[in-house]
This record gives sequence, structure tokens and C-alpha cells, in this order.
Amino acid sequence: MEKLQQNIIIFDLDGTLTDSAEGVIRSAQHMQEKMGISKWADEDLKFIVGPPLIKTFTEDFQMNQEDAQRALGFFRERYATVGLFENKVYDGIPEMLEELKKKGKCLVVATSKKEETAVRILKHFEIDGYFDIIGGDNREIGRDTKAKVIEYVLESLGAKKEDAIMVGDRKFDVEGAHLVGIPCIAVEFGYGDRAEFEAYGADYIAETPKAVEELF
Repeated sequence: MEKLQQNIIIFDLDGTLTDSAEGVIRSAQHMQEKMGISKWADEDLKFIVGPPLIKTFTEDFQMNQEDAQRALGFFRERYATVGLFENKVYDGIPEMLEELKKKGKCLVVATSKKEETAVRILKHFEIDGYFDIIGGDNREIGRDTKAKVIEYVLESLGAKKEDAIMVGDRKFDVEGAHLVGIPCIAVEFGYGDRAEFEAYGADYIAETPKAVEELF
């Protein structure tokens, strides 16, 4: 296969750069306790990792907007202090980032996580230096979908869409990228699977971080 020519590679965070499931799940269980609802088992909460939390609380937990905002507050009170570091960088990620930088690629992050939280996580794991921009959710100014975060990082770079590609692990990354008009590489080492990627039209599928790097 011909190498991909895009110079700007946009990475999701949860499930793509780091395995954050433990902290997200523990914080969701904390939220359930605070809301006075039954605490779900770890396995039953895996779906919560990655998508925008308000969307998850309103759709999957069937909360109204007021309860969803309360739930978000309870989730964040634990996640912001403990949960964000119950996390680890996937094996092979630093090496992949290093090789992509050697190839002259501009690397950025676009996550549904709060931007300040994403910055803290990447700094903690000492991989923030690979990224020109770390973009995240900022509801106060209406940046509340994956597509809007992708648009924000592209605008910040003054980049053309045809020079950019997304890398993510869930259907939300594929959908967000396609809404903006860029292709998406879906990774199998995160929280999505091949059936999901094919159903949502991922442009490329990579099994490992090294396989992502070798596409370029």
C-alpha cells in the first residue's frame, strides 16, 4: 500500500494514546454512589470510556439535562484528583510518536476530555512534548463534540483538511473526522473493535501503534 501523505496527524486520547479505563470506570461508580443509583460492575461500564460524558449520561443512563450536569460534577470531583492518573500509556506509543516526528509529521491531540485534564495527563506521562496542540472539550464556548474539537485544532494550526488525518479507537472518532471531512485510522488496541470500525466506515484499521506509524 502507498504511504499516507498527510502531514498533520490528530490523535484521540482515551483508548488511543492511553488506557484510561480504570480511572473512568472508578469515577463513574463514584458518580453512581453520589447520585443514589445502583453501582454497575466494571465490565458493564466499559462503554463509558471515550464518548462525551454528557451524551453518555443523557442517552445511556437516561438522565435529564439537570441530572446529567450533577452526574458530571460528581464524576469530575473524583476524576480530577485521582482518576486521571489511574491510567497508563499503551506499549509502543512513545516509539510511534518518536518515529512520526522523525518523519516530519505535525502531531496534535483532539479529545472529548476537558482540555486542561488532557494536558495534565499528557504532561504526567511525559509525552506532551510530541504534540503541537492539545485540544479538548470546552463547553463554555460550545466546543462540545469530537468534530468541533477537530475543527478547533485544524483552525489553530491554520491547516487544510486535505493535509490532516484522525487516529482514534471508537466510532465517535470516525464520525467526528468524517463530519469535518478528513479520513480516520481506527486502532484495535483501544476500546473499539473491527466490527464497529467497519460499520462506521473507518478508512484504515491498525492493530498496533507500530502499524499506525508504518502507514506513513
